[in-house]
Amino acid sequence: MNHVVVTGGAGFLGSHLCRALLDRGDRVTAIDNLSTGRIAAVADLTDRPRFALRIADTADIGTFADLGTVTHIAHLAGPGSPAAAARASAATLRAAVTGTLAALDVAAAHHARIVLVTGCSPHRIAPAGIGESETPSVHEAANLLIETATRNYRDTHTAIVRPFEVYGPQLRPGDGRITAHLCAAALRDQTIHLTDPGTRAFVYIADAIECLSAILDSDIPGPIDIAGPPASIADFGRTACELAGRGWVEFAPARTATATRPPNLTRTRAQLGWFPTTALHTGIHHTLGWMRATLLTCR
Repeated sequence: MNHVVVTGGAGFLGSHLCRALLDRGDRVTAIDNLSTGRIAAVADLTDRPRFALRIADTADIGTFADLGTVTHIAHLAGPGSPAAAARASAATLRAAVTGTLAALDVAAAHHARIVLVTGCSPHRIAPAGIGESETPSVHEAANLLIETATRNYRDTHTAIVRPFEVYGPQLRPGDGRITAHLCAAALRDQTIHLTDPGTRAFVYIADAIECLSAILDSDIPGPIDIAGPPASIADFGRTACELAGRGWVEFAPARTATATRPPNLTRTRAQLGWFPTTALHTGIHHTLGWMRATLLTCR
């Protein structure tokens, strides 16, 4: 039986990954300090015999002690959105440096496969450097630190994964992602003011987890992009309003769009045979359904 350690296991992406791994028969240990993760996200898993939740910080000594045999690690610890990273900049950078090195050390000690996820937002960091931003944000800097640390551990079974704009159920209205903001605003019958004419590579959570699970099972090093077909932020907002039956989008284009690195899915398709199958309309429908039922308590 595989034993997969999922850091950030009570977060948006991590909780979905834990659930998928348990469903296929793996033993899962989720580690989360609950700075942005929530026990409620994994509440349905706590009674399952092959699941354990360890409330701890990946940067603290002892967090990875007494785990038993570990076969895989999915390192997702750290805020998933730029806004959340900015609110806790010191903790974000600490997790990116100390937490990542600790996870890599555990993987090396157990000869385990480790997949390091560098973010769930549009990337402005090119593989070889900072890219368009001369002064990177905290979120970008953390991603760069994680990738730099990982590239120096090539003697272990490592992989770098770069999810783009992942959305779906369990996406909380206030977590800082643009998709969460658009869906929540539509349900609240608010006018959504948009000025960014740029596109995003939106990918539904089920598709993202399918790809991430396949990467865990493989030996490819990456970097691997996980993304969907490009769509404008305005299209996402309009679709959310249409499906919610509420809200309105007012679009006043800015002079320039936000600079983002487009995903490269050539390697993803060639090495994994993966491509997203959930249409944007369907994914937003499921996201709104979950958020509608939990909007009063999901802040």
